[in-house]
Amino acid sequence: MEEGFATVGCATPLEIGPYRVGQGAPLLLIAGPCVLETDELALRIAEHLADLGRRLGISVVFKASFDKANRTSGSAFRGVGLEVGLAMLGRVGARTGLPLTTDLHESHQAAAVGEVCTLLQVPAFLARQTDLLLAAAATGRAVHVKKGQFMAPGDMRHVVDKLRHGGCRNILLGERGTFFGYGRLVNDFRALPAMHDLGVGVVFDATHSVQEPGGLGSATGGNRRMVEPLARAAVSIGIDALFLETHPDPDRSPSDGPNMVPLDRLEALLVRLLKIRELVTSPEF
Repeated sequence: MEEGFATVGCATPLEIGPYRVGQGAPLLLIAGPCVLETDELALRIAEHLADLGRRLGISVVFKASFDKANRTSGSAFRGVGLEVGLAMLGRVGARTGLPLTTDLHESHQAAAVGEVCTLLQVPAFLARQTDLLLAAAATGRAVHVKKGQFMAPGDMRHVVDKLRHGGCRNILLGERGTFFGYGRLVNDFRALPAMHDLGVGVVFDATHSVQEPGGLGSATGGNRRMVEPLARAAVSIGIDALFLETHPDPDRSPSDGPNMVPLDRLEALLVRLLKIRELVTSPEF
């Protein structure tokens, strides 16, 4: 990269479980349903993702939440809980061989999550919570922190400093949109190279970026038609990982259905994105 130009990929390779992530490494896909529902559904999605990973030559981490602690409404479905959820994730990992990730909301959950998951995820609303970040770092696992919708990309340097102070060296930062007034998010794609300049891996969250917070009154809305255009833009700029949520029937998902990619349409989407990635990472480009 010529001096004066922004970084477009993580120059220092990261280790996310069995995977190498960064420049010259395959795309990392972090995907799964928004929230755990049943063993059968989790396994169905995970087995499909594992098959895609093998056939498309990408690294896959299975993601699902045991608790959606920040739902819009207090009466909304939250999940199966920590103990049951980690057991479900463990069975998915044992059956498919996929590394796992889930989000944690409180510091006391970190150790238990770290026993099961290769990658710990810190939600955007909690990106500045020092104790939570230090607890995640203390597990020795890789950590993915989503940039708060209220934070400038450069401010994520403080998140990185906290994690490094806690001993974490394998750090991913996620872009998932910035508040643009009420009920709307927009992506400032300058955030991707800006966060790469912090010496970490960068993730683009293609499905949460199309959320419309509170857009359904008692639930968050979204527009899944915008997932591909935004993902194309992010891949063309340069990312280390793509995050998205998928479900066989998104409109029946108990959480984030309007944003999710239908499982039967995921392969075609990934094929198109990988063609872009092949072009922009080629030596001739």
